[in-house]
Amino acid sequence: MLTAVIACFIIGYIVIVFEHPLRLDKTVPALLMGALCWALLSLGFNNGSLAIIDGHEHIFSMATDAGGDHAMDHLVAEEGFTANLLHHLGKTAEILIFLIGAMTIVEIVDLHRGFDVLKGWVRTRSRKRLLWIVGGLGFILSAIIDNLTATIVLVTLLRKLVPDRDLRIWYVSLIVIAANAGGAWSPIGDVTTTMLWIGKRVSTAGLMEFLIVPSIVCFALPFLVASFLKPFQGEIISDELDNPEGGDDRLLSSRTMLFLGLGMIVFVPIFKTLTHLPPYLGMMLSLGVVWLVSEYIHPEEDFDEERKAAYSAHKALSRIEMSSILFFLGILMAVAALETIVVGDVGALRAVAESLQSVIPNQDWVIFILGFLSAIIDNVPLVAASMGMYDLAEYAIDDKLWHFIAYSAGTGGSMLIIGSAAGVAAMGMERIDFIWYFKKISWLALIGFAAGAAVFVAIETIF
Repeated sequence: MLTAVIACFIIGYIVIVFEHPLRLDKTVPALLMGALCWALLSLGFNNGSLAIIDGHEHIFSMATDAGGDHAMDHLVAEEGFTANLLHHLGKTAEILIFLIGAMTIVEIVDLHRGFDVLKGWVRTRSRKRLLWIVGGLGFILSAIIDNLTATIVLVTLLRKLVPDRDLRIWYVSLIVIAANAGGAWSPIGDVTTTMLWIGKRVSTAGLMEFLIVPSIVCFALPFLVASFLKPFQGEIISDELDNPEGGDDRLLSSRTMLFLGLGMIVFVPIFKTLTHLPPYLGMMLSLGVVWLVSEYIHPEEDFDEERKAAYSAHKALSRIEMSSILFFLGILMAVAALETIVVGDVGALRAVAESLQSVIPNQDWVIFILGFLSAIIDNVPLVAASMGMYDLAEYAIDDKLWHFIAYSAGTGGSMLIIGSAAGVAAMGMERIDFIWYFKKISWLALIGFAAGAAVFVAIETIF
C-alpha cells in the first residue's frame, strides 16, 4: 500500500508538470492526488499494513497483537489518524485563508484602478532606464503583493508603454526575474515563503536580514548584463510617453486604495510580531479594513448605488482565482499524506531527507539543486516536501537551511518560463515562447541565481 500512495503522488506530480501539453488545469490532478493519497493511506492504515506518525513523533498503527486492550488500541489509533488529518488540514487552511485575504485586497485595489497610479511614475524614453524602473518596481512590489500579482500588474503597464511586442517580451521576461527575486526575501512575497513563515520555519526579520542582499544580487546582476544588450539600447516610441496624462484613466479613489491596500498587506507581519497570533488573523483584519473603506469611498464624481457593485469587495471576491487556492489545497494535503506515512521509524519525507544526506553530504548542494528542480516542477510541493523532510526540532526557526530553501525555491524558477507562477502568467499574457525564453533569458536568470546563492552562503558563513 505504501507503493500505491507513492505511485499516486508521482503520477499526479508528472501530470501537473505536463499540464500545458496535456491541456489540463493542474488543479485537477492536484485535487485527485490529495484525495487519493489520503484514501489509500486510510485503507492501508485500517488493514494494518501502514502506520502513521504525528508531529510529536507518536506512531499509530492498527496492527496490534491479539489479546489485552486490543479494542482500546484500535480506538486510540483511529483517533490518532483523525487528529493527524485535522492537524494537516488546519495547517493547510492557515495558508489558504491568508492567500484568499491577500488576493481579495489586491483585487479591490485593482477594481479601483489603483495600479494605474504606477503609470504616472514612468517619465523616460530611454530603454535602459525603463528596464531599471520596471525592474525596481517588480522587485519592490513583489515583496508586498506577491510576485505573481506584481508580474500581472507590470505586464499590463508595459502594454501601454511599449507597443512593440518583440521589444516588450524582453522587458516582461526580465520582470519575471525581478519579481521572483523580490518575492524571495519577503514572507508575503511568494507562496513558498508564506508557507515557511506560517509554518514557523522563518521569521520576518530573519528572512529579510539574510535574504535581502542575495535577492538584490539575483535581481541586479541579470539586469546589469541585460542593460548592455541590443534590445535595451536607444529610445522607445510610445504615444503614452509622448502624452503621459492623456491616457490617465484613474478614479478618485485610485491613489487612496493603492496605498491603503499595500499598507494593510505590509501591516500583517507587524501584526504577527506584536500579537504573536497566526498571520491569517492579521490578513483577516487587513481585509476587513480595506473592505470597510471600499464600502464608503467614492470612485467617481457622480457615484450612486447602481455603480457601487462594480467596485465592491463582492466583485473582487468573484475575480479571485479559486482554482489556484484549490491547487494548493490538493498539493499540500498530498504532501501531508507522505509526511504522515511511517517508513522505518520516521515519516516518509524525513526518510528521503536522510537518504539524500547520505548520498550528498553537503546540504548546501542539496538545496542548490532544489533551485534547479523548481525551474522544472512547481516550487510549492517542493517546499512543502522540504518542510516535511527536515525536522523542526533539529533545524529551528531561521536556521540557514530554511533561508536557503526560501531563496532557491523562490528564485530558481526564473531559469525556465514555466518554473514559477510569475513566469507562467507572463507566458500566458504575452504568449512568450518556451524556446525563445530558454535561449534569450535563461542564462541571465542562471547567473543571477548562482551569484545570489554564492552571496547567501558567504553571508551565512561569515555571520
